[in-house]
Amino acid sequence: MEENKKRPNLMLDPVKFKAAIYDNAASEDVGFSNYSYWRSTIRTFFKSKAVVVLVTLVVLLIVMSVVYPIVSDVDPTAVVRKPLEWNRRPSKDHWFGTDQLGRDIWARAWYGTRNSFLLGFAIACSDVGFGMIAGAIWGYNKKLDPFFIELYNIMTNIPSTVYLVLLAYIMNTSWFTLFISMATRGWIVEARFFRNRILSIRDSEYNIASKCLGTPMRRIATRNIIPHIISLIIMEAALCIPYSIGSEVFMGFVGVGMPVDAISLGNIVNHGRESFSSHPYQMLCPTAILCIITVAFYVIGNKFADASDPRNHV
Repeated sequence: MEENKKRPNLMLDPVKFKAAIYDNAASEDVGFSNYSYWRSTIRTFFKSKAVVVLVTLVVLLIVMSVVYPIVSDVDPTAVVRKPLEWNRRPSKDHWFGTDQLGRDIWARAWYGTRNSFLLGFAIACSDVGFGMIAGAIWGYNKKLDPFFIELYNIMTNIPSTVYLVLLAYIMNTSWFTLFISMATRGWIVEARFFRNRILSIRDSEYNIASKCLGTPMRRIATRNIIPHIISLIIMEAALCIPYSIGSEVFMGFVGVGMPVDAISLGNIVNHGRESFSSHPYQMLCPTAILCIITVAFYVIGNKFADASDPRNHV
């Protein structure tokens, strides 16, 4: 009792401390956040100056490859019969010079970039699209494991070079032949990649807890699974585009790519390779565009994958 009497009377100063007024409507806003997944992803993605530069370059390349063939009156396939116009060095009239037939390499480069972009985007949509769907079915239905595993082993044990060259010999060389030869093989690799990722996410603790709480599968897929694999989708699509263009260049190198009269980056580079010792610009100029596409898509794909990963968001 004596100790309690010695303690001072602790009273709150009414000037400094006031009781909060309870507001029933305001209490519903507790825990509210204006967080947006895509806004956070875009903000994180464009923090890097290198990404801004590379995205700008890719956009300019795409716009130029689409607009130039429309507005230009230069025929990239026209053979000039004046020997003085053959193998001309880069100048204000011919920015990339001319080839051994007098054709303007600047015009051919943009026509070829457009065709190569079309091939790359088509294969990326095919491989990643079908691969993601097949991987999701494969990951959620264990009964399909034996079928998909055997199919994967058969298709991947065949060397890719032999597979591409064999199909090119069976079918006539064309844009469609290249698309079929690359698309029929790439989707199964993507399917196994997405299947393994979906399996690891599906069996995570938070998804198991959501199932126990009765959360519908549609909500689990849209809220818990898709945000985690969307970064992988973007990355795989971004990497598939330069891989497809590089494969087209390789197929042209071994002589089973696009037809000789077709305009693509692969054909332009291979034609320039034949006269590289005397006229190196015929190969170096279109190769520079090819290198920019490859490096830009690789860096953009990896950076966007990191930015779209929910674990990197705060």
